[in-house]
Amino acid sequence: MSGSPSLLTSNAPLFIADHGALDFVNTVAQVEGQPRDFWQSGEDVQHWLTHAGLATLPDRLPFPVCELLQEARRLREVIRRLVMQKKAGEAVDVTALNRYLAEARSYQQLVTDPQGGLRLERIYGTQTPVQVLEPVAALAASLMSDPHFELVRECEHPECTLWFYDRTKAHRRRWCSMALCGNRAKVARFRQQQK
Repeated sequence: MSGSPSLLTSNAPLFIADHGALDFVNTVAQVEGQPRDFWQSGEDVQHWLTHAGLATLPDRLPFPVCELLQEARRLREVIRRLVMQKKAGEAVDVTALNRYLAEARSYQQLVTDPQGGLRLERIYGTQTPVQVLEPVAALAASLMSDPHFELVRECEHPECTLWFYDRTKAHRRRWCSMALCGNRAKVARFRQQQK
């Protein structure tokens, strides 16, 4: 995204899609006309999962962290392909996503919050990269079966590849973010009017 604010030029993950599975997909974005993968290491994936609130990982994983990077990139492409197929009205092959769901090892646990209240929390396995990524796979499955899937949209800016879930009241959101593409569109319109 040429000329976009530092939001895309930093190494920080983008959380602008209003849906965790789409934020996961958006970890690849166009920056100055080139695809940029915000994940360059397994640690980047760990950081993203923690920041997204999708995983509490042990200090030491029982597998090489580079395997988490490979598996996260694989899952990201599975989700991207499913979203694109469904948006295009094509047949959706859920086999690959179901593989992640089938390998899940999770259970529910009653947890006391700091105020003394109780809440139910799902605890996920961390023995394999696929288990670590299961919360993302579950979000993706939820997204794919969402009865309002039409609210999943790709940013309308021609140079943008980011996706979002339109949670606005009128459901007229057009941009991944007003700070990124919405502002660029306004500036382009203003320049066009000045000519």
